[in-house]
Amino acid sequence: MMKKRFSFLGILLATMFLFACTGGNGQISAQEQALAAKNYQQYCAGCHGTNLEKFEHKDWMYGDDIDNVVRSIRLGREEMGMPAFGVTFSEDEIRALAAYVKAGVSENPDKLKPALSEGDLVESEQQTFLVDTVVSGLHVPWGLEFLPSGDLLISERAGELLRFTGGELQKITGLPEIMAKGQGGLLDLELHPDYVNNGWLYLAYSALSDDDPRQGCTNIMRARLDGNRLVDQQIIFQGTPSSAKGHHWGCKLEFDREGYLYFGVGDRGNRDENPQSLSNHAGKIHRIEDDGSIPADNPFVGTPGAMASIYSYGHRNPQGTCMNPETGEIFESEHGPMGGDELNLIRPGLNYGWPVISYGINYNGTKFTDLTAKEGMEQPLTYWVPSIAPCGMTFVKGNRYPNWKNNILIGSLRFQYLERLVLDGYEVIHHEKLLEGIGRVRNVEMSPDGYVYVAIENPGKILRLIPYDSSGLK
Repeated sequence: MMKKRFSFLGILLATMFLFACTGGNGQISAQEQALAAKNYQQYCAGCHGTNLEKFEHKDWMYGDDIDNVVRSIRLGREEMGMPAFGVTFSEDEIRALAAYVKAGVSENPDKLKPALSEGDLVESEQQTFLVDTVVSGLHVPWGLEFLPSGDLLISERAGELLRFTGGELQKITGLPEIMAKGQGGLLDLELHPDYVNNGWLYLAYSALSDDDPRQGCTNIMRARLDGNRLVDQQIIFQGTPSSAKGHHWGCKLEFDREGYLYFGVGDRGNRDENPQSLSNHAGKIHRIEDDGSIPADNPFVGTPGAMASIYSYGHRNPQGTCMNPETGEIFESEHGPMGGDELNLIRPGLNYGWPVISYGINYNGTKFTDLTAKEGMEQPLTYWVPSIAPCGMTFVKGNRYPNWKNNILIGSLRFQYLERLVLDGYEVIHHEKLLEGIGRVRNVEMSPDGYVYVAIENPGKILRLIPYDSSGLK
């Protein structure tokens, strides 16, 4: 059975009590209370979690006084990527929504556990497996990478790089200065395809601007490990423009068969100027050489004013990049606004449409475009409405999961499950939800020995899916 993190009835009762204590008029009807819960799920859950789990940390609350919460909802928090809802809700609806949030964060986050416990066998459509908790005690694990020794590297968004070895977590020093703000921090990790010989580890992170410490951009650094210390650090990509906004950084890393490094940079919260312009890095998929130099056949090499690293453009916030093991093609998933998340096949020089075309709307329920298609702009292979908040993506490789081979696994932050996509060529012909209620899925990776690893957050854990058949666990 799946467990809910919070009791809806408990939240509702707490909301009624809170109105009596925090400035409500005491005459809120049951209908208005239910509307607050409905509004939260429709407008807020995509970013803050279906069960309010992103509010476990008080810095998201901007103070414990309910008036501060009301102010945040009414006016927004632009620096954190939160829109204003003053035009969406009445003042009574805003106060009811604030009370709903305040009531729902009283649960002790230390008591929150994944919906599945170790030892449970999961019967999916095509595969039976056991969920094994490999690492616990994390917060927001973002990147996962396996060293040839079998050790697991884990990036924590707050700015820590960890090595899991011998059953314990060890900190790695020598990181660059990281802007751990909002959705930013230490992001993805990737080993060079020839790591055994050259030792290069690649790190994506939110970097502080050299000119203004209040601003940041998406950077890529490569370095080598000397024990638990990074050495030979080289910054090979610096994104532009810098911004004080704390959201839409990207950034997942993937090498292709030819040794080119692909990654996405989000639109940095400026959809009107960045994603459709070739003069900046934001809202794009990039392709570079392993040392940061530009491949001669990149599509905009020689285009006046264009950033030569750009491979495709018109993206919102790409947080899934992976290579099809059969074809070598690069696939990408990205967050839409409220609805309109996308899975795309990335082709050189193409425009993927954001924000001119989209299947989503603004978070406050208003429209920003009436177009879902336009000549010269690419359609996604599939899209999600409502938004699942996709994060982390991989193709299933190897022979441990024969009925999932070459399927795509993609994490859902909002709805807390792992989604399996079945492809027929470039058509997505089937979706399956796995591990429903497991927690906010931040990443999914294949280990060198062929197991699926899943990173969940709040509380942060690394899970391994161990396949099972009539002969037992594999």
